[in-house]
Amino acid sequence: MTLALIVAAGSGERLRADRPKALVELAGQPLLQYSLEALRSVAQVKRIVVALPAGVAAPAGVVAVQGGAVRSASVKRALAAAGEEEGGGGGEDGGEDEGELVLVHDAARPLLTPQLARQVIEALRAEPSADAAIAAVPVTDTIKRVAEGRVVAETLDRRSLWAVQTPQVFRRGALQRALEVSEEVLAQATDDAWLIERAGGGVIVVPSSDENIKVTTARDLRTAELLLQRRASGSGDPA
Repeated sequence: MTLALIVAAGSGERLRADRPKALVELAGQPLLQYSLEALRSVAQVKRIVVALPAGVAAPAGVVAVQGGAVRSASVKRALAAAGEEEGGGGGEDGGEDEGELVLVHDAARPLLTPQLARQVIEALRAEPSADAAIAAVPVTDTIKRVAEGRVVAETLDRRSLWAVQTPQVFRRGALQRALEVSEEVLAQATDDAWLIERAGGGVIVVPSSDENIKVTTARDLRTAELLLQRRASGSGDPA
């Protein structure tokens, strides 16, 4: 069984929108709606909780909670709002590997497919030693670490570099423990898998698609619309 948390509390400031990012329209419907539709198509997902800006009504059929000041604070609030784990807390030996999983997804990635969500869930199920599985794509650009004065300090080996996306799937107990940190630490987390890594947990990567883009700017919104049109025509990436 999987609990899905959708982080949708962003302001949309960089989109220059007159509404929260999750409510910005993409091809005639709010960004949030795409993630909801994708996750509702995944049989393993039994419950959905959405972290929203203050004053935004909950979509039908989901639990909503007011988001926090930073994304991992929103995840922490959403997980708390989900209540107790359904179906018990683990397998016969008391371990967490058979317990509830938690899928975290950003509403700003509206091109999520049910296939990708299922792949990340099943990857974690298949790797009992891991605490999380995350969608990601190999980096294709050359990446340089830059020091003060914009001086190049080193060029990193891109063969070992991956650009991380959501969804990210966690064992519930591991995620709960990783989130029990100060607000300062939560503010440093650009993704929740970092909190697992920081706590010493294991994270595995699941190859994703570069179509699973994050909408941050107006240009991203236009790109997402073109990708949706391509999918509708049957020529898009199914993953």
